Amino acid sequence: MEAVCNGGGGVSSSKLAFLKLPDHTHNTHLPNGFTSFQVTEKKLSMGATNNSQPKIVTGEAGYVLEDVPHLSDYIPDLPTYTNPLQDNPAYSAVRQYFVNADDTVPQKVVVHATGPRGIHFRRAGPRQKVHFESDEVRACIVTCGGLCPGLNTVIREIVCGLNYMYGVNRVLGIDGGYRGFYSRNTISLTPKVVNDIHKRGGTVLGTSRGGHVTKKIVDSIQDRGINQVYIIGGDGTQKGASVIFEEIRKRGLKVAVVGVPKTIDNDIPVIDKSFGFDSTVEEAQRAINAAHVEATSVENGIGVVKLMGRNSGFIAMHATLASRDVDCCLIPESPFYLDGPGGLYEYIEKRLKEQGHMVIVTAEGAGQELLSQSLQSTDQQDASGNKLLQDVGLWISQSIKNHFAKEQKMAINLKYIDPTYMIRAIPSNASDNVYCTLLAQSAVHGAMAGYTGFTVGPVNGRHCYIPFHRINERQHKVVITDRMWARLLSSTNQPSFLTRDIIENAKKDKEEVVPRLLDENPINRKKVAC
Repeated sequence: MEAVCNGGGGVSSSKLAFLKLPDHTHNTHLPNGFTSFQVTEKKLSMGATNNSQPKIVTGEAGYVLEDVPHLSDYIPDLPTYTNPLQDNPAYSAVRQYFVNADDTVPQKVVVHATGPRGIHFRRAGPRQKVHFESDEVRACIVTCGGLCPGLNTVIREIVCGLNYMYGVNRVLGIDGGYRGFYSRNTISLTPKVVNDIHKRGGTVLGTSRGGHVTKKIVDSIQDRGINQVYIIGGDGTQKGASVIFEEIRKRGLKVAVVGVPKTIDNDIPVIDKSFGFDSTVEEAQRAINAAHVEATSVENGIGVVKLMGRNSGFIAMHATLASRDVDCCLIPESPFYLDGPGGLYEYIEKRLKEQGHMVIVTAEGAGQELLSQSLQSTDQQDASGNKLLQDVGLWISQSIKNHFAKEQKMAINLKYIDPTYMIRAIPSNASDNVYCTLLAQSAVHGAMAGYTGFTVGPVNGRHCYIPFHRINERQHKVVITDRMWARLLSSTNQPSFLTRDIIENAKKDKEEVVPRLLDENPINRKKVAC
């Protein structure tokens, strides 16, 4: 069934139905060949401990379902209600209103014939039974961290999804990020209020970094009678959401906590991509085009463009591939050097002699080790705990100027463009608007069905509910031994700047990352009968 597996990996629908997966997984009696284990506690940020035990279900042929928490896990005798979508005219033409109880989505779609089927996630979508009545729901939405195209679209679609699909009329916007829970006023959100906010950049709710005082946040949630919390933000925000969920579980509150992953850098793992990424890459073309025009208009012109990407070079890589005007792309995952044979200076000189101009795109996190050698390093951090980076664009531009002035080989004309804040502030494009709608509706379906403590996102093209710990365990990065990076090198014809040792280490890291993650999971230290 395309990317969706009814059980997947040799596990039949009937077996999964017997496994009691109608709406959530219970660690109760399991049939032969299936085992449920619990993962040991994980340390999270903000000094908190994740005391919950993620639900793991294993089956035949190495099938592993990493399920998400459900309110019924800690609230006994949780009432269920008929999903109002069955009477919704919008869904009347849909052949199947609700997602099958045993639908799961594989994280890995390319497998060997005799290999395990690997990790699966619960498929997102409306359930036949829900655990909230429409007039009982009091939801809130909060946006945290840096700006990103699509924030307003997600806000709009959560509000409209709750109202149009489930008849929910009470939705609050938390003003000013996490600290807005206890230091600012709320905003009443209705379909009329949010009607055209998707046409604007930024977030109508405001945002901030930091503010993770978990007890105060949950106190505010409890005092306001909020029972659905939608948290939109990046990796730091999702870690905060995980800790908030743990405190809510500890208090036994009937509150669904849902994360919508947001990062302009596309560095959140597991999911296919983050919202706003397509808009960012598209807008980056304007800066690259301007650099190309400047470079081609003068003798020995060089255009340098700095794009977002603290630890991951996806924006720079995709913008370079889309542009076709870039001669060199520098990203954090691929070390480079300046002097000597095969270095950046030599390549610039070669390129200028061949075509008379050059365009360089660099991610903001590229070359930081070189900057720390030539500039005074800093260990300062922002409110989210991110290390404050030196401006690699300014540094590399000045370094190139100094090199050619010193060598006196040729006169160059260099222009530096930093479009970072202009790109962050744009509204999302058509592609991201559609994507944000799907994310928001999937989040709403999950919360209404009683799922909690999860992030929503597409895995191999199908939207899933993913446990917080999987989102928070590492950062998604460009693999420089993958075909995508090879495609970029072929497109720009730039040198890789890599030594044999670096290449071998990168290959080794790629080969070991999945086995290492699996080994760290106690469930995989036990033998499962197939």
